[in-house]
This record gives sequence, structure tokens and C-alpha cells, in this order.
Amino acid sequence: MADHYSNGSTNLDALKSSKLPIPPIPATHITTILKFRKLTRVPTDAASAYDAASNGAASAYDAVTKGPVAQNVADQSAKTVDELSNLSASRRTPSTPAATGQPLTHYHSFFSELLSWNNPRASAIAYLSVVAAIFSVRYFDMLRLGFKVTWMVLGAIVAAEAGGKAILNKGFATQLRPRKYYTVSKETLNTAIGDVHELVNFFVIEFQRILFAENVSVSALVAVGAFFAYYLVKIVPYWGLALIGTTLAFLGPLVYKTNREVIDAQIARANEIIGAQTAQLKTVAQQNTEKITQVTKEYVGEYTAKAQTLVGKATPASLQGEQHTNGHASTHANKSTLRDDDFPSAPKADFKTELAAPIEPVVPVTVKSGEQQPLLI
Repeated sequence: MADHYSNGSTNLDALKSSKLPIPPIPATHITTILKFRKLTRVPTDAASAYDAASNGAASAYDAVTKGPVAQNVADQSAKTVDELSNLSASRRTPSTPAATGQPLTHYHSFFSELLSWNNPRASAIAYLSVVAAIFSVRYFDMLRLGFKVTWMVLGAIVAAEAGGKAILNKGFATQLRPRKYYTVSKETLNTAIGDVHELVNFFVIEFQRILFAENVSVSALVAVGAFFAYYLVKIVPYWGLALIGTTLAFLGPLVYKTNREVIDAQIARANEIIGAQTAQLKTVAQQNTEKITQVTKEYVGEYTAKAQTLVGKATPASLQGEQHTNGHASTHANKSTLRDDDFPSAPKADFKTELAAPIEPVVPVTVKSGEQQPLLI
């Protein structure tokens, strides 16, 4: 009977409807039963509320972790990890060598894959990272920030270590200290040095390929960029130029990839126009060259005829005959035999100078005062 009483009003109604005789219940028992019901009802409600709260939290956690948003985030994270792995695996030496025949570096394929946006999430992460680095250098004093972080971290560690030893005889840094300090292995260092070597050679080789116009389009594009940078540097700071260059380097291939058909059609049309203009210029130049050559030949012929006429007038037939006679006489004279008797003998005596009369000395004439000087005739 106690079990029936303790189960509530439902059991009492069942006992009333049964055919068994129901003994009278003392008033004290009824009071005790009511008090017991009041006492047991509160924990039952609290447990139900706790269970409901637990079920609600579990359902909310499931909705957050297993809902469409969480599933989308997990999918995007998995795809991002896969694309980063693909980008890292793309570092291979290209099969096509340079124009000189020497092999290129594996960073050629890496940057080609990065800027081609074949892995869009990895390319977007790289672009945002470079932009964030540019703004960090521009708006934050990285050197002072590094010093500030250093003294704050070391100060906190020293204070925790000293306080722990003073209070608990165990320092905080001592508890976190590893059993063996971390070191860089030789293989890791060699790999890092090899990557740096490949990266430096990438920039050196690309500079020479652009300088010697291995790819004319790329060299022309760099020349145009340098031309605009020459004028922009007067009004745009260096960090602005770096931001513009990074944006063009990353977003230029993306724009071309998304509008490949339109851009290729415009490029083909431009090539046709340029080819037609070039052919026309070649034809006009060839015609002008032929005309100039013909006119030059005519002028040269006229001036040659005039020159021959002038030379003919300057050498008349009489002069030509005289020259012919003199030439014949001299030739005949040279052919004749000359003898010593034909020439007079040379004088053998010395040359003497004979005077007709002796020369008298000149006597100076003294002129007295008051007399006239004689006239010399």
C-alpha cells in the first residue's frame, strides 16, 4: 500500500476503482504523503530542466558543428590544405630550358603555378599575405614592435620564474623547459640553403632573360612598367608602388584567365591590324626605294655625261696633236746615238776678276760756313 500511495494520484484512483476494500488512511499519513510528494516533485522538475538544458546544448553543438555552415567551413579548409599541398608540390625544374640551354630553377614552375591561379585559394592567401606585409611595414614600426614584444615576453617569464621559485620553490619557466633544447638538423639547414640558392638564381636568371629579350612581350611589358614607375615615383610612395606592382602581378593573370576569349580575340585583331600595316609599310618602302634608285641612276648618268663633255672641251685636238708630235720626237731622240764631240769641253782654269781701272779713295769735302755745298752729279 505504501508503494501505491507513493506513486501519486493515479495509483489512488486505481485503488478506488478496484474491488478490494480500502482501509481508512489516518490523517497523519495523508499529511506525510502530501509532504513527500511536494519534496519529491522539486527534484524531478530540476532533473527535467537539467536534462532539457543538456539536450538543448547538445543539439546546439550539433547544429554548430554538424550544420551546413560548419560543413562548408570544413570543406573549404580541406580544399585550402589540398591547394597549398599542390602549390608546394609544383616546385619542379621545368623541362623547357632557357635560351642558352641551361636548366631553370624549380621556382620558375612555382611562381608560374602561383600566378596562374590554378589553385585560387592558395594564390589568394599569398596575395593577401603580401599585401598585409606591405601595410605592416608601412603603418607599424616593426623594429620597435619587435623590441617591445621581446622585453615584455622576457619580463613576464623572468617575473614568473622568480615568483615561482620564491613561493613554490619551482619556477614557471623551469616547468616549461624541454628536456632537450631544439636544434636545426643538417638536412633541414641544407634544404633551406638550397631553397635560398634556387630563389636567388631565379631572380638572376629572370633578370638576364628580360635584359636580353628572350621573351619580347615580357621585356616590353617590363619596359612599360618601368616607364610608368619612373613618373609615378614622383607622386606615389615606395610602399604604394609595391602595392600596385603586387596587385598587377597577381590580378593581371586572373583577369586574363577569366576573360581569355575576349582578350585573345582582341589580341588576334590587333596582330592582324599590325601585320596589315607592316605589310603596307613594306610595300610603300619598297616602291619608294625603287623610285629613289631609278632617279639616282638618271642623275648619275646625266652628271657623268656632263663631266665627259667638259673634259672633252678642255683637251682640244690641237693640244692632242702637239702632245703626239712631242712624244714622237722625244722617242726618236732617245733612239739616236749621242757622242762626246757634240758637247763643248768644260773650262779647267780658275775664274779671275779683272777690274777696268783702280778705284780711288773718296776724300771727304770740308765745307766752310757761308759757302754753298757743291752739288753731286
